[in-house]
Amino acid sequence: MRIEHNFDLSGHNTFGMKVRCACFVEYESLAELSGLDFDSLPKPFKHIGEGSNLLFTGDFPGTILHSAIRKIKYVDMGLDELSVVVGAGVRWDALVEELCSHELWGAENLSLIPGEVGAAAVQNIGAYGVEFKDLVSGVSCFDMQERRSCKFTAAECGYGYRDSVFKNSGGRYIVISALLRVSRKPRPRLDYKGLEGIDASSPAKVREAVIQLRRSKLPDPSETGNAGSFFKNPVVSALDFTRIADAAGSSEVPHYVLPDGFIKVPAAWLIDQCGFKGETCGGAAVWQKQPLVLVNATGDATPEDILELERRITALVHEKFGVRLSPEVEHIGDI
Repeated sequence: MRIEHNFDLSGHNTFGMKVRCACFVEYESLAELSGLDFDSLPKPFKHIGEGSNLLFTGDFPGTILHSAIRKIKYVDMGLDELSVVVGAGVRWDALVEELCSHELWGAENLSLIPGEVGAAAVQNIGAYGVEFKDLVSGVSCFDMQERRSCKFTAAECGYGYRDSVFKNSGGRYIVISALLRVSRKPRPRLDYKGLEGIDASSPAKVREAVIQLRRSKLPDPSETGNAGSFFKNPVVSALDFTRIADAAGSSEVPHYVLPDGFIKVPAAWLIDQCGFKGETCGGAAVWQKQPLVLVNATGDATPEDILELERRITALVHEKFGVRLSPEVEHIGDI
């Protein structure tokens, strides 16, 4: 158990925001977490992973909780599918790399996504046609309200597009571990643009292609502070999509028709159409290769620099296309 006060969070958010919290607690087991004297700790409480999908908008006045539960356990019944119990503190990409090395299919399209397993379960991470929900069988949590452990089936997790029951619980549920299912049988998912025709002879080969594709578009957080995709891709009606095409003066608007008839439009395309590539604000900027990503370009960007860029983008996209973008990145603090 690690407890520190007035803790520097610069190394615990991939944006590299220079902020602090009143208290930082890192635990290595459910027993340590449940044994905490929560009443004695500064409030409010906030649980984070690697800080790869959040923006601290200022110093945090309460307690930041972090899992160091990093166990991986394989439950092999000799079938085509097997289960894996993974601690919330395991780095997501390290898990994907290990699964691929064991010739186990299912997670390879989610390669190189920063963060930890607990955050993946909360956020329902996704990339290249695969989401966390496609792998999960169940999630074990600690209920902060009732101060006890609890479990959720995959259906009870309420997964949607970058959404879950955990994300909407107001911090009530802390993920302890996730039960995932992977396959010995090849099941490559290559229908996403950029993956067509790649070598899919093994999950490791697919992983290599995904990594190459991601690196060609996205900045490495260890080199340029960022939180990945900053905005969600908006989902609109057929009528609204027609209006977007009219505003763009083109019938070639990239899109994906969902099973319910609604249409997902790439936020990156909308932002690009508004001319934001390379736009700067103080130490922050819109990434030149992928306008969906806001970056701490100088290393000294402030939360307000990022927030101002967000406001500019949201306002102009709404003005031009009538679409109001929503942030995928969680904002922590007063804005």
